Amino acid sequence: MAWLIEQIRGKTWMETLVINNIISLLDQGNTVPFIARYRKEMTKWATDEQLRDFYEIYMYTKNLEARKQDVIRLIDEKWLLTPELKEQILSAETLARVEDLYRPFKEKKNTKATIAKAKWLEPLANVLKTAKLSKGEFEKEAEKFVKDTWDKKTSVENVEEAIQWAKDIIAEEVSDHADLRDDLKSFEENHSALETKATKTFDENWVYKIYKEYNKKLADMPSYAYLAIARAEKEKQLSVKLTFSKEKIDEYSKKYFMPRDAQSSSCYLQEAIDDWLDRLLLPSLERELRADKKRWADEAAIKVFWENLKQLLLTPPVQGLTVLWFDPAFRTWCKLAVVDKTWKFLEKSVIYPTEPQNKIEEAEQTLLDLVKKYHIDLIVLWNWTASRESEKVVADFIRKNKLSLQYLITSEAWASVYSASELAQEEYPSLDVTIRGAISIAHRVQDPLAELTKIDPKAIWVWQYQHDVDQKFLKEKLNEKVEDIVNSVWVDVNTASYTLLQYVAWLSLSIAKNIVAYRDENWEFKDKKEIKKVKWLWPKAYEQAIGFLRIKWWKEVLDETWIHPDCYKQVYSYLENELWLKKKDVKLPMVLKEYSDWEIEKLAEKYGLWFETMEDCLKELQRPWLDPREELEKPCFKSDVLDIKDVQIGMKLQWVVRNITDFWAFVDVWLHNDWLVHKSQMADYYVQNSIDVVKVWQQVTVRVLDIDLEKERLSLSMKWEENQVNRVERKEKAPKKERSDDSWFTLWWNITFS
Repeated sequence: MAWLIEQIRGKTWMETLVINNIISLLDQGNTVPFIARYRKEMTKWATDEQLRDFYEIYMYTKNLEARKQDVIRLIDEKWLLTPELKEQILSAETLARVEDLYRPFKEKKNTKATIAKAKWLEPLANVLKTAKLSKGEFEKEAEKFVKDTWDKKTSVENVEEAIQWAKDIIAEEVSDHADLRDDLKSFEENHSALETKATKTFDENWVYKIYKEYNKKLADMPSYAYLAIARAEKEKQLSVKLTFSKEKIDEYSKKYFMPRDAQSSSCYLQEAIDDWLDRLLLPSLERELRADKKRWADEAAIKVFWENLKQLLLTPPVQGLTVLWFDPAFRTWCKLAVVDKTWKFLEKSVIYPTEPQNKIEEAEQTLLDLVKKYHIDLIVLWNWTASRESEKVVADFIRKNKLSLQYLITSEAWASVYSASELAQEEYPSLDVTIRGAISIAHRVQDPLAELTKIDPKAIWVWQYQHDVDQKFLKEKLNEKVEDIVNSVWVDVNTASYTLLQYVAWLSLSIAKNIVAYRDENWEFKDKKEIKKVKWLWPKAYEQAIGFLRIKWWKEVLDETWIHPDCYKQVYSYLENELWLKKKDVKLPMVLKEYSDWEIEKLAEKYGLWFETMEDCLKELQRPWLDPREELEKPCFKSDVLDIKDVQIGMKLQWVVRNITDFWAFVDVWLHNDWLVHKSQMADYYVQNSIDVVKVWQQVTVRVLDIDLEKERLSLSMKWEENQVNRVERKEKAPKKERSDDSWFTLWWNITFS
């Protein structure tokens, strides 16, 4: 254990005591969200992300140590373990290094070397490795191994065959040499180059044109480029290979296998080494380096995904409003759906205000009837076909009737994923797919987190190359991110769906369904103790999950807070002794004096709590219903720009970021399409990655640099206004250039969104 802690300390820079505490907590079955919130005193306020990273390092190091002991045992059982080899294994820092050290001792079947050894040619290979003989002397030595045993498995027909089998033995030994492999991999991972060539089936007009003849150092390739090339290779558009430094490989191989005083028989030894390179090591090395690069590219792409997903799920809810969903359309009808402030579906209807029917007066009357009947607070339209025309109808309707209600344009993305799911059929069995989708989008405005957790995170398109990364790794990372987000926001156990509850610490899908079933059968939970009655909710699961669940407006006032039930007794003692409040008189939120750290320390000692726990309890008493999403920017209501013709150069507009890649932010300008802001236009300083400046669903102020009405394109910038004015003036003075269809921009767009 001491060695394990020392290894983790070297990778995390944490104190030994903290490492011990976290390991102990993890081994006891505590979840990351529980440790991050309720064991701060043991982790020095480590965040969810830090604990996730720690857990990965811990499990890798633990598996590494276990594998080392296993390899030592396996080699020792063959009586081949030396003190030097054991020390090498114990000092290895990666699993790959351990496997390389174990490689020569693995059981091999039907390789050229094993066949040669079966012919008893290993002594000849040992003679060749020394290279002390001349070429003629070695050939004479090889004659001793020519034999006919009437069995092909053990017979050697001639000298040439004997020498070839000896070379095969040496080739495998060279391939299995751990230090040589380690040296070559360390060098080539920084110096090897990736080359691509078009295949016979390559489509000159397809999206991979810029990668037709591509050559770049593997280490310098950005993640998006590698994933694009990997996809092209899979589609048989490109052939891909790594090129290595032949001189460096020869240098390393001679260092380990070519004696300094080698005689002329070394020509056979060199042939064995060359055979090893072409047939064994280089293909193996290429697979390893490309696998490592793919893992890195996956991690980089998934990081963009989960950061975008985090911002999307943390979009502030629009609570306490009755919502009218307006589904725009041409030719056919526009669908309407009403959802009240408790998420209950009330009514559906259809109107025909757009082309070709243009029944505007009739549509306005239907809208007015629904507004008056259900006291609607907000109209929500989705951003797609006929949305601008429908928005004008809604804006004119509100203005004409002098109504105080507002409207919001939002994205319809992923609504079809939910509406066709089994869950949607369970929730709304009597409604068709389109109405289910409409209700889902209305709910998404009311509480994005609760609604979007009904969809598989992989189906939420907020990134690049979602189909090109390792799907198992992707699912694991996204589930972790969603779990952290859900547990950072309070979950009302009496209203949450099982799809949301399954992400609460420790709760599985089956337990979440049991909670909902119990709630439906017993109307609702009266206090947190009652949750213990749920089927399969074991004591450990209750301990881990209960702090992230809330019950509002019932007999136990502390059930509305983040305070863990284990601390209720101490909190009530504090309230009674310090504030002279009986349990029945406690009402939240409370106004408390501002305690100094020294006073909190004294209170914690008096009531048997840690300082961090006492501090959190005092905060919760003062702000029991705080939702971290409330501190973020609210959705933007209304829009004055209904058509691209309404936009002018230099105009300043507030719009919403829909998606982010390494280089671009996709801004929803509510003009049928999303437009791009390049990272060079995001700030007046160098921006390495778009995600460092903007977040998904963030409202940003953009200024229009250029307008192309013919192609319906906008050039946008987020830079300071004075810089933009200068840029606009320079652009107006400069001659305009037409962008060809095969420009790098068009090619990038096609590759990314094909």
